[in-house]
Parts: sequence; C-alpha cells; structure tokens
Amino acid sequence: QIDHFGFDQNFTFQQRYLVADQYWKKENGSILFYTGNEGDITWFCNSTGFMWDVAEELNAMLVFAEHRYYGESLPFGNESFSDSTRLNYLTSEQALADFIILIEYLKTTIPGAGHSPVIAIGRSYGGMLAAWLRMKYPHAVVGALASSAPIWQFDDSVPCSAYFSIVTNDFRRSGKGCSESIQQSWKAINRLSSTDAGLQWLSNTFHLCSPLKTTRDAIKLKSWLVETWSNLAVADYPYETDILKPLPAWPVQEACKFLNNPNLSDKLLLHNVFQAANVYHDYFGEAPCLNMSEVPSKNLGLLGWNYQVCTEMVMRLCTDGVNDMFEPLEWDYDSFSEECYRMWGVRPRPSWVLSMYGGKNISSHSNIIFSNGGLDPWSAGGVTENITDSLVAIVIPDGAHHLDLHGRNPLDPKSVQQARALEISYMKQWIEKARQSH
Repeated sequence: QIDHFGFDQNFTFQQRYLVADQYWKKENGSILFYTGNEGDITWFCNSTGFMWDVAEELNAMLVFAEHRYYGESLPFGNESFSDSTRLNYLTSEQALADFIILIEYLKTTIPGAGHSPVIAIGRSYGGMLAAWLRMKYPHAVVGALASSAPIWQFDDSVPCSAYFSIVTNDFRRSGKGCSESIQQSWKAINRLSSTDAGLQWLSNTFHLCSPLKTTRDAIKLKSWLVETWSNLAVADYPYETDILKPLPAWPVQEACKFLNNPNLSDKLLLHNVFQAANVYHDYFGEAPCLNMSEVPSKNLGLLGWNYQVCTEMVMRLCTDGVNDMFEPLEWDYDSFSEECYRMWGVRPRPSWVLSMYGGKNISSHSNIIFSNGGLDPWSAGGVTENITDSLVAIVIPDGAHHLDLHGRNPLDPKSVQQARALEISYMKQWIEKARQSH
C-alpha cells in the first residue's frame, strides 16, 4: 500500500525483503525483524553480523525488510523522486506500517510462523524505527533492540552542540595535540584562502579533483573536513572496516598520528591535516585525487534521506568553538527551511517526531533496549540511562556507531561482548514471556 493512512487511492508497490530460516524452529522459534533504514537492504543484511551470530541460539528466522524509497523498494519506480507529490509517502509512519503489514503477511503465509514472537532490530535511523515499531505496534512486536538510535536528537530535547563535543572528545583522547591541531586549522585555511596563490596551494596540498577558486570554495573545504572528522568518529571501530569507506582499525588514532603539533606554521599544519583527512578518504592510497562532493557510501540512499531530513528527521546540530574543535556555527532553522523549500518544495516540521513518538515521555512503553557507543557522536541524542526496568540503556564505552550489531570479531573490546550478552539475555526473556502467554 503506497498510502496506509488514506482511502482515496489504492496504489500498491513491491517491497523487497530477505528471509533466512535455516535456524528457525517452528515449535519454539522466534523472528528477528530488521527494520530497514536509509539504504539498500542487502548491504544492511551483510553488515549486521550480530543477527546471524545469534540466530541459532534464539532458533530465529531472520527477516530484513527494505525501507520504502530505498534500494529496490521504489513506490513509483524511477519517478519516485521526481516531485514532492510522489515523495509525500516517504515518512517514518508509512515505513512502520509497511513493516507491520509484512510481519502479518509472513505470520499468516509461513506455516508455523503464527506463534513465533517477533523482535525488531535496527541501527541508527533503523534503530529509531525498531523502537518506534515496538511503541506503536506492541501487539505485533514483543520487544526491540535499538542500536545507536538518536530518538532525542529533535527540537530542544538535547543541546545541539552535544554531537560535536563527542566528536571532539574522540580526537582529544586519541592523541596529544590532535583536537588542538584541528581547532587551529580553520584559521589557517581562512588566512591561506584569502589569496589566489593560497587557494591554489590548498587545492594542490589536499589533492582536490576540482581546484578551489573562491573563498566560497574554501568554506566548502572546511565543511568537507568537518564531515570527515565526524565520519571518522562515527566509524571509530577496533578493526578494519568498509562501512563508510575502507578504514584501518581505530581510524581516529591513525589520523591523530599526523596531528601532534598545533603550533606549526599554517602550511605545515595543513599538510598534516591533509594526511589525517586522507586516513578517511584514501587510506589505501588508491585515489588519484580527492572529490569533495563524493558521497560516503554507494549503498546509502542519500537523496531519500535528504528529503526525510527536510520533513520529519530534523536533527539540530551546532558548534560553539569552545567545547568543541570547530568554528562556531549556530543552528539556523530559517536558512535550513529555505534550503529544503528550494530543493524539495516542502517545509520541515521540527517537533512532529516528538508529537508522534513521545520524545522523552516514553515511560509507558516496555521491552526496548537502547544501546549506544561512548565514542559515537549520535549517542548525544540517544537514551543512555535506564528509563524503567524494561526500557533499558546499554552504554558501550569503547563502541562507535552500532558496534554491537556487527558480527563477532576477535578484536572486539570486552564492553561490546558484555553488551551483546546482555542483549541476548533480554531477548530470551521476551521470547519466553511471549511463549507463556500463548
């Protein structure tokens, strides 16, 4: 159903989902349901090793459901992004309804699945969806594991500066002089970009595919670096990964190896900044030049996400230059709203998510695990303290973004091993309780 909440039109679309049932047991099995987020579901399926690791122990059927408007689940095919009328059905509410209809369909069409308790599992935006699925449809989902889900990153629920102060702390703890070097780099870029020769030097030093021509281009360079440092913090994993880009183990530490002296001349400092940024953009030395407009991963649907950020997913971020290593930048709702209108012809509704899903007032719900990594900037908007006995927070001090949902790895810190063991024990309790009530 393209529109679950209106009766005027009855258009449908094909939603892709993946099923693995080799460990599922009809008589006492469960269903682990991955609430797809902003990208291709096969990619999420292959990078959520935790579900594969626990399938046998929980006698679980694994289901990975693709989110509408991403991957191959396009309501209007190639026209899905052509105008705001067709995009109107890209909302979290419609996506949750898709998931519920799919769960009901699987339970009625797979013999023996009718009594299998369903647990929603998701990460990042998908973690928000997993939590919201349990809140909105508790009759269909017995519990949820919401990994790195910033459900409070909306309106005034958390300070807009918290995200970037966590990014800064990651760099501060990863090497002496590291965050200070990045803090000094902005003024160095400002000074050099004030002349044509300086712009040329910056373009060459940073190996940019498109040379900087104006001070406006220099602002783009700075935004690109802000995004680089943020992405390194988000993906600061204890082993080599290829989620955003091919990265080494503990990539923030690798970057900080080049940033141990903030007191250098502008050119020496920025040469070091380039080498640190290169840890993220081209660690294995394969790129002929660096493209500032390149997207982080081909598997993420950035067009759809951009629209969602302009409608419901309005997450306030700002920097103050005091508690973080960035230039001060206020959250400017008006210019954000104008930009959204220019791109999509829509205006954001910044507090709608709080009205829809309850914001911080969620203590009437139950059976949700909120896991967050201490290194993950998105934990700023996450639930990091228990709300009730069954709305539980698990904090993983050495974890970056959704580390607990990765597959087991010999290099896993103890804190993530303990977190996973706790998550499994809660899920077993939910399954057992659901069994008894049948």
